[in-house]
Amino acid sequence: MPTSLRCITPYDVRGQVPATFNEDIAARIALAFAGHNRSKHLVLGRDVRLSSPALAEAVCSALLARGCAVTDIGLCGTEEMYHAVFSGAEQGIDGGIMLTASHNPASYNGMKLVGRGAHPISSSNGLEEIARLAEQMQLSATDQVIPAAQPGRYHLRPDKAAYLESILKIAAPERMQPLKLVVNSGNGCAGPVIDLLEPHLPFTFIRLQHEPDGRFPNGVPNPLLPDRRAATAEAVIAHQADMGIAWDGDFDRCFLFDEQGHFIEGYYIVGLLAEAMLSLHPGAVILHDPRLIWNTQDIVHQAGGRPIMVRTGHSFIKEAMRRHNAVYGGEMSAHHYFRDFGFCDSGMLPWLLTCRLLAKKNQPLSALVEDRLRAYPVSGEINTSIKTTSTTVLDALKNRYAGGELDETDGISISYPMYRFNVRPSNTEPLLRLNVETRGDSRLLRDITEELLAIIRSFA
Repeated sequence: MPTSLRCITPYDVRGQVPATFNEDIAARIALAFAGHNRSKHLVLGRDVRLSSPALAEAVCSALLARGCAVTDIGLCGTEEMYHAVFSGAEQGIDGGIMLTASHNPASYNGMKLVGRGAHPISSSNGLEEIARLAEQMQLSATDQVIPAAQPGRYHLRPDKAAYLESILKIAAPERMQPLKLVVNSGNGCAGPVIDLLEPHLPFTFIRLQHEPDGRFPNGVPNPLLPDRRAATAEAVIAHQADMGIAWDGDFDRCFLFDEQGHFIEGYYIVGLLAEAMLSLHPGAVILHDPRLIWNTQDIVHQAGGRPIMVRTGHSFIKEAMRRHNAVYGGEMSAHHYFRDFGFCDSGMLPWLLTCRLLAKKNQPLSALVEDRLRAYPVSGEINTSIKTTSTTVLDALKNRYAGGELDETDGISISYPMYRFNVRPSNTEPLLRLNVETRGDSRLLRDITEELLAIIRSFA
């Protein structure tokens, strides 16, 4: 992206505090966003990081001075900001800002921006222009603000009742059965929400790393990292729990462990949730990303739904969700989107809906996924750093596998009758990301993965 603000990414704002992201930059971006969005009333939320309160104060002060009203929902998860925006549209709320760096280390922070109705703001629809406007503010953001004739009104609304009501309405806890669950908040923002949901649910919770703590004393809250899974897995086994759940810092992603402590790849959770949603909405559209597709498509077809493949990335999926009126969209990276939740992603709904599916099937989680693991084994995402352009590598792969069916929705996907792979460049790093799947053949999976990696690593 053509900007000197190194904290601007294709999807959001994220940088190290204070080197590449600080109070001045946050205020400038907020002002640029409000101006570009022509905002009169914004929601402001923040995660648990130690830098978040000061950043939120800087953003709020700049917006109020500009004349923009601010509804401050305080410490929250990103989906709580989404909910406040899409549910508050009729009350004049026309956008939102969440101060968070999600699963990054404690020294990072950032911003997620949405417009009216919680439509995402990314490089495809305004973030580049917002970055340019922010760059033009050479001095302190507060010095740049021309005070409005009437300062904006400040509303402090930390109450979570409306958000909780929305989550419980979709999850339908009356259809659930008692379960023992290990919940690991990673010292992020999920813990307070679990405490508020507990009285409405038939579950016993075993809490790990539960208290919000912006120092992240137990390590970065990113369960995608294998070394961050052990505590949850061990607690599931020790407590003989029915399932384990772990979240990232702003809990827009959740990760599931079966009753044996095994981590379940997000790809297979997409299939489970597709089945759960189609049982409620027969014949509906289900969206999925291009990295791994066969298991999801198989389940959706069996359940009478219509699967549609969409480019990876929340802005692309949310746009397509609205265009197709899809009831659910899932990414293997553990982002799950729901039509009934304003077409936004949620880290609370996936585990709740999975619990409802466990009750309906009267089976443990391992039983729900074991057949799928055998039917469609996967490599898991493998990242390789390259020293040449991604186009060079992708062209080499297209030539080598010219006999397969090519799709270029996101990177390249090449399919043969018994195996399929996707290779796509990272949006933020000089990496290529590889995913391979087969039709029930683990040996073929190993061989093709090794073959592909040898080609990709020849450019490393």
